[in-house]
Amino acid sequence: MRFSAATSPATRLTDAAARISQRLGDPGIDIQTLEDEELLGLLADAADTRKALELIVAAASTEVSRRSSRDLGYEGLAQRKGLRTGTALVQQITGLARADVVRAVEAGTELAPVAPVAPVAPVAEGVDAATPAPATSAAWLQRLRDALAAGALSQAQFQAIRAGLGEPPVERYPELDPDFLPQAWGRAVELLLDEAATQAVEDLRNQARVARDRLDPVGVTLRFEERFAARSFRTWTDAQGQRHGHILFDDEAGAWVDALLQAALRPRRGPRFVGADAGDRTRAAESDERTNEQLQYDTLVAVLRTGANADPQQAFGDRQPGVRIIVDSSAITDGDERGAMTLTRVGHCEDGGAAIPAGVVEARLCDSGAVPVFWNTDGRPLDIGRELRLFTRKQRIAIGARDGGCMWPSCAAPISQCEFHHLDHWWEDHGRTDVDDGIPLCRNCHLRLHNQGWRIRRTRDPVTGADTYWLHPPPDPLTGEMVEPTRLVSKSPRRFEAA
Repeated sequence: MRFSAATSPATRLTDAAARISQRLGDPGIDIQTLEDEELLGLLADAADTRKALELIVAAASTEVSRRSSRDLGYEGLAQRKGLRTGTALVQQITGLARADVVRAVEAGTELAPVAPVAPVAPVAEGVDAATPAPATSAAWLQRLRDALAAGALSQAQFQAIRAGLGEPPVERYPELDPDFLPQAWGRAVELLLDEAATQAVEDLRNQARVARDRLDPVGVTLRFEERFAARSFRTWTDAQGQRHGHILFDDEAGAWVDALLQAALRPRRGPRFVGADAGDRTRAAESDERTNEQLQYDTLVAVLRTGANADPQQAFGDRQPGVRIIVDSSAITDGDERGAMTLTRVGHCEDGGAAIPAGVVEARLCDSGAVPVFWNTDGRPLDIGRELRLFTRKQRIAIGARDGGCMWPSCAAPISQCEFHHLDHWWEDHGRTDVDDGIPLCRNCHLRLHNQGWRIRRTRDPVTGADTYWLHPPPDPLTGEMVEPTRLVSKSPRRFEAA
């Protein structure tokens, strides 16, 4: 595995180590004495060092695995060291868990795919020895590999995006140009790379799956059917008499259970502005000594006991549990001779963006109906005005469809946990209760914004009419200087739309 001088892990390791040494100064300096910015800079340098070391471990682990190939038998490196596999040899040297070694080898293989070493066999006279063809990859995959090699991604982030996206299923869409899906994958990679710095690895993996499902509607149904076939529930009793259960949900049932549990936890972590008696419910939730896990358990048992006809006001407070599905109206075709609607694309859960097959969406349209959200040519939901202090239900649905969750850069809270913030404060600045001027923020981020003096501003492109939202930090507390704003990015699956 070769790296350019600019991206060499050894070079990055040396540079980061030098910065760490400079920050710490004398060996006796205590990290607890560092100023805030010095402390965060030290942590960032340590993270860069770790990424460089991960690449070195990945490259070396991959080479150990190659030299320990089963085809080499007892001549393999691991066998000569008294171990069965290259993975076991790397574990012995590094002390890493087997899963970590496997991930390292996978990352090394992605960066330098090579043919396995095989025993040298004599070549017949007059026959040229086969020369392995150089490894090639699509531009989108090479862009992802370059980000890993350059230290822009950790191994965990790389694997999250790589596993979440998978391969473009070109063979499923013979009617499309063969380059269309790889190019769409490339756009998704660029978006995910931009978001990697502010998302946890788990959220990054989920968003990569959302991108894949947005671009591969046929695959959504195939994967849904696989998980539906794998659904199961089993119980057992351990030696102490404790009853256990293990459930594998299909996609639709899993989303429904998530919505139900979100409703149960809503008074603890959901929006404050949900009704006149919200404060009383919040105080009651705070005095409840049960853990969240115990509350979720009690909720499931209560649902099983009371059945589907439980009074939603009695069991779940202000919002009956349910799964809200977002689907583009352009995907709904005219009815057939019986008046039935047909969907040509998938829908997405409002919370989290998980894809729902068209067949399931059609069933829910028949069962529950739909609330239309109209978008103008600039891609903005239409507004309503200042009739109410709070955003209406339809406005909240429109904002949720546009933004997909809490808009704070590092937050992954779903729409069901969000309050709706007026860009111009409704009371102080006579802000309008319009969709354009509303931003979803979870309770924690909303309180942070108000209590610490953050602001969100909207700018509109005079040519395209598209809106951009900016998060403005408060002035630096030490110098009073203004801090550069951060562009807010929608969490909606719509952002992965193929051109």
